[in-house]
Amino acid sequence: DVQLVESGGGSVEVGGSLNLSCSASGYEYSTNCMAWFRQAPGKEREGVAGIYNGRDKYYGDSVKGRATISQDKVKNMLYLQLTGLRPEDTAIYYCAADSAFTGGLCYGRFTRSGGDFDHWGQGTQVTVS
Repeated sequence: DVQLVESGGGSVEVGGSLNLSCSASGYEYSTNCMAWFRQAPGKEREGVAGIYNGRDKYYGDSVKGRATISQDKVKNMLYLQLTGLRPEDTAIYYCAADSAFTGGLCYGRFTRSGGDFDHWGQGTQVTVS
C-alpha cells in the first residue's frame, strides 16, 4: 500500500506563495501518477496539478501559470509551488497517488477531479487572506 503525508499548509497573504510537500511511502509503481487536488467549503474537489513518471505535467485552469508540480522519486517526495495567491485559492489541499500505467490514464483520472485515484493524504489547510 501507499501512505501519503502532506505538509506546508497554513495562512498566506494575498499575492504571496506557498510550497507544499508530500511524503510518499510504498512501491514506486504506485507513485507513477501523482497529483495535488483541493477542495473549498461548499465546492467540489478540483485538480490543481498532476505529474506522470516525473515528467508529464498537468495543471488545472485556475492555476495555470502560477503552479509548478515536481517529483523526486528517489526521495519519494511530491512538491507543489503556487504563486500569486488569491483568496479563492483557500482550500484543503490533498496529495494523491494512482497506479495508472500510462500518461493518458493518469491525465484522465486527474481531469475527473481525482475520483479514481487509489491513495490520498489527509489534506492540509491553506488559507489566503
